[in-house]
Amino acid sequence: MTKKRFQTVLINPSWEEMVTKEPLLAFSFYLSGRNNVLLSISDEITENLDKAFSNTHILHHEFIDRASMLMWLWTLGAYEIIRTICQAKKCFSSSFIEKATELKKLLAIVRMPNAKMEEAGKKKPVNSNRSPDGLDYDNMDLLIGDPENPISARKLIGLYDQTMAALTKDDVRQNHSQSYS
Repeated sequence: MTKKRFQTVLINPSWEEMVTKEPLLAFSFYLSGRNNVLLSISDEITENLDKAFSNTHILHHEFIDRASMLMWLWTLGAYEIIRTICQAKKCFSSSFIEKATELKKLLAIVRMPNAKMEEAGKKKPVNSNRSPDGLDYDNMDLLIGDPENPISARKLIGLYDQTMAALTKDDVRQNHSQSYS
């Protein structure tokens, strides 16, 4: 199922209206923009997975390949956004940081085998003579990260969406530059 994100355009919005709609703006315009890019990529990954598994007798590899490629980049971007948020923890409410920290742990489990070809938190290689992702036909999904302990791409995207959707303007205590003082 594809989730389309439609932006409501406010004409001459106030700061209050902007951060109510997009709370991450209060922390960083840049990071908020990168988050929006990531959400768009999430939609494209999901659309490609839906198309890849649309016929029970035929797997459309071109859509699997596109979803896999985008998921690799998505994982790197999602990790960096969440890492930045967790690093600036005094800029956010403790309840939001708790959610972001849990997400960061899960993203690290996927990121390390994909980016560094190591098990998360260990100087131990993962098998590099492997397919980039596994396939879960029943759930129309990619299995990503360590091939010995793969994670559902759809689940990870959903958890990211859920975590970021939980952010409210009241969760943002100060902007990014203030985290360095």
